[in-house]
Amino acid sequence: MRKSKPKKRIILPDPKFNDVLVTRFVNDLMYDGKKSIAYQIFYDAMDVVSAKMKDNELSPVDVFKKALEKITPQVEVKSRRVGGANFQVPMEIRPERKISISVKNLILYARKRSGRSMADKLAAEIIAAYNEEGGAYKKKEDVHRMAEANRAFAHFRF
Repeated sequence: MRKSKPKKRIILPDPKFNDVLVTRFVNDLMYDGKKSIAYQIFYDAMDVVSAKMKDNELSPVDVFKKALEKITPQVEVKSRRVGGANFQVPMEIRPERKISISVKNLILYARKRSGRSMADKLAAEIIAAYNEEGGAYKKKEDVHRMAEANRAFAHFRF
């Protein structure tokens, strides 16, 4: 590489829960630089999660973190061209990418849900992921299934 590696930007923790992961999630949730609206959506979703899961002793942020953990893929498949044929090669994912994939999947499937507001849809997807169901969890299972099916090509790793 000719250029030097760019410096990692430090993400500040969010004001309410004092958590860096929440800020990272809100940054991905945000549209057109409207961070305050993204924060409002997330906090409203957390209120809905705490209302729906009041029998659970975990705080809403802990439920959110557990849900993210459950939809985080461990492996993924990458296309690799070997001798004129394309192979889907299973590879492990580095930790930073694991988090970003799970966050993006959670937001994507929350947006696809039907519901009144984005906060309701997000809360529903978080609860579904916590209970190991919903679109984001299904996506993780599909990725793992694909990697398992192509395990024979693991020796093509680069």
